[in-house]
Amino acid sequence: MWRTVTPVTAPWVRTRLRAAPGAAGALALLVALTACLAAAFPRALDRYTDAGLSRAVEQTHPDRAGFLVSAGPGPGDTREHREDELRPEDLAAHYASIVATVERPLVIDGSRSAYGVRTTSPLPVRDAWLPRPDGVPAQMVLAAPSALADHARLRSGRLPRATGAEVTASTARVEAAVTEETARTLRAEIGSVVHVPGRPGLAVHVTGIVTPRDPDGAYWSLQPELRAPALLREPGSQGPDAATYWRGGLLLAPEAAPALLGTHGSPARYWHLVPDTDALHARDLGRLSTAVAALESGPGTERLRALISPLTDVETGLDDVLTAYDRLRGDIGPLVAVAASGSGTVAVVVLLMTGGLAAGRRHAELALLRARGASLRGVAGRLLAETAAVALPAGALGLAVAVLALPGARLLPALWAAGAVTAVACLALPLRAAAAHRAVRVHGGRRDAASARASRRRTVAELTAVALALGAVETLRRRGATDASVGLVSSAPVLVGVVAALVLVRLHPPALRGLARPAGRLRGAVGHLALARAGRTTVSAVLPLLALLTAFTTAAFGGSVLAGVSDARDRAALYAVGADARVESTGPLPSGLSDRLARVPGVRSEAEVSIAHQAKAADGRQSVPVAGVRPDAYAALAARTGLGEFAGGELARRGGRDGPLPALASPVVAERFGSAPFAVRMEDGSFVTLRIALVRERTPAVSGEEFLVVDRAGLSAEAARPTALLLSGDRLDADALRRQAGGGPSVQLRSEERARYVDSPLQSGAERVYTAAVAAGAGYAALALLLSLAGAAPERAALLARLRTMGLTPAQGRRLLVLESLPQAVPAVAGGVLTGWAVVRLLSPGIDLTTIALAGASSPAGRAHLRADPWSLALPALAVLVLTVAVGVGQAWWSGRRGAVPQLRAGDGP
Repeated sequence: MWRTVTPVTAPWVRTRLRAAPGAAGALALLVALTACLAAAFPRALDRYTDAGLSRAVEQTHPDRAGFLVSAGPGPGDTREHREDELRPEDLAAHYASIVATVERPLVIDGSRSAYGVRTTSPLPVRDAWLPRPDGVPAQMVLAAPSALADHARLRSGRLPRATGAEVTASTARVEAAVTEETARTLRAEIGSVVHVPGRPGLAVHVTGIVTPRDPDGAYWSLQPELRAPALLREPGSQGPDAATYWRGGLLLAPEAAPALLGTHGSPARYWHLVPDTDALHARDLGRLSTAVAALESGPGTERLRALISPLTDVETGLDDVLTAYDRLRGDIGPLVAVAASGSGTVAVVVLLMTGGLAAGRRHAELALLRARGASLRGVAGRLLAETAAVALPAGALGLAVAVLALPGARLLPALWAAGAVTAVACLALPLRAAAAHRAVRVHGGRRDAASARASRRRTVAELTAVALALGAVETLRRRGATDASVGLVSSAPVLVGVVAALVLVRLHPPALRGLARPAGRLRGAVGHLALARAGRTTVSAVLPLLALLTAFTTAAFGGSVLAGVSDARDRAALYAVGADARVESTGPLPSGLSDRLARVPGVRSEAEVSIAHQAKAADGRQSVPVAGVRPDAYAALAARTGLGEFAGGELARRGGRDGPLPALASPVVAERFGSAPFAVRMEDGSFVTLRIALVRERTPAVSGEEFLVVDRAGLSAEAARPTALLLSGDRLDADALRRQAGGGPSVQLRSEERARYVDSPLQSGAERVYTAAVAAGAGYAALALLLSLAGAAPERAALLARLRTMGLTPAQGRRLLVLESLPQAVPAVAGGVLTGWAVVRLLSPGIDLTTIALAGASSPAGRAHLRADPWSLALPALAVLVLTVAVGVGQAWWSGRRGAVPQLRAGDGP
């Protein structure tokens, strides 16, 4: 009995993946890496912008970064009502109401916030045991803060408490604690009594000594006198003999707050709210500013006045902090967008080239399917399913790696980025195949020849790209790199690269065909054959050329930005210090200090300078800093630093001791005094006659726009004593210099000054993201070059095999492949260098690097400009040429090892 056999059809996806596991694995690796980088970019932005906002708030003094809600007694309140308002229960209830008034996304940190009652006027106390430096009685501020035990450690005694009857305004005795610093400075101890004036007066007994857990925190920064006493000058007294007095603080129990009503300290309630920095996110900056404004002077303030007292006031400096941060982020954001846009463009090009390479390799297979009746939709659908089976898991893996590697950021932007990469990877092959096989063809034309004329659609598209690029660059030059123009900044380098790629593709084949004619007259056929083959460039060469030029442009722009930032910091540090290190004192330096510092490892040379900052002209109305130097040593320092170079002999006095002393002056001082001799009175009272002989913009000894530099030999002995040492050397040891200098002179290092300019995670994070984006773009550009060469590899291998049967030697084969690749690589390199340089030149007027280089730090270096960095232009060009030659040599070597027979077998050729 015959059994019917049902034919089994192998699934398309499984069959294709098993047939080419290497290609599937390479695609999965590329998609996973690209999805990981794409998902990591928005998460890295979130992390460093949030860290920058948190750092900006943390670095601000707590009394400015938080909210201080204060309320005095209302008019017409009875004594009992005032006492009840100061009790801890009422204060705690109002604290909860205030916190509830704060609008999201602003969140209050309850562990750092506090409330209580404090005196707003210092109270003089006349107890004999308190120190009186100049006979002036000490003053005290009294406070009854909440949660003292949570913010201080008890060192001795016990914390204050209210015992017995309920405390009122007439209570005559309360307990208090003091900090260790207060006890040591004011000689307080357990059992000490401070008598505070008032009606009828208040005796405060010290029962405990505490140590702040976080002395610099918000709890102790609201009233610094509570943490440590301050030595103040008596109002109205001036000069070095001004009378001074101590002002300290006493910490009462919260239940004892009503007793402050019996003093002359004008007690007031306060609630100090500190924002939770972990809950601050840069993406919520607009809503944060709205919440701050509402609480400071908006609907929130009105609700608090209706709830607490009509005299309620809210103070904060958080709005200024948010405004400064928004300005910094707005200046840095467009620059980071350039790297992201360039690298993203190159990555997309690589994904498209991957699909194009796969479509080209399977051209015969897909043409056969179409010839046998497969529909275009069916072929595209199968290719989409085949690619999705590889790309979707790889994209999910890349997203997971990015999320795990960069926690604490939003998921949705990363999901969109990884999804976009996966979608491009899935659609590249089906769309390219659908475009190539719209019509069913039995025989295809030559794939290595360019069309005679470009289509009208291509011409319109190219002209549109040119118009967009010109508009973006011109708008950026006019408006600058503001947050509103971030799209222009990010797209301008890419658009310029697109235009350059289209121009090169238009001009490249005709130029090579023109060179091939004279090359044909030369001896040997290798050069002519290489130029002839390189001149048959197809439109598909636009993609690799676009990837290279975009990577060149992004690398040039990014490298110039990073080099400009580094240069700006170097110049700012040099202008501020004047040398590699600066040791300076307000008076003459100790004798022998110069010799001790010269023995410190790393110090090569030093220049002694006597600086009189308060030297005045003869009329006594205008002051100008005068620096006395040894001309030869100081001239060498100026030449080494590049700050106002001059010849040492130009400061030598001519005409004997009675002649005027030559001086080097700044342009401002030179304009003020002219070229005629003028007298200057030094700080020691001596006079010296000067004549301006040299004018320089800057000088190492004095930073600023006004200075005079003269020979120390022409000054009096007192005025010539050095007050500063300018040291030059490599890897100077700051600790060793400070040990040798002692506790008097200040030691300032150029390296430390430079590090001070990077004070925000927003700066350092932007630099890291920028560097990573440029590096990723360079890697994808190299991959695009390899894919371009790999696409032509089978055809080149077959060509070498045929030519070897005609007598081509291995050396000639290597030379042929290298010469065939160079005519395409050299124009790309030249165009890339020219495009990168042009982009920097075109966009530099609209780019200000001062913010990302120096942030909020004041710098004497002025505005940091964007300039083309030669290394950023040369290194990518050299890498492309080396990679091109290496691939050509390697391909020739590999083809030689395989032999000519496999390439010439029927049906196996391209």
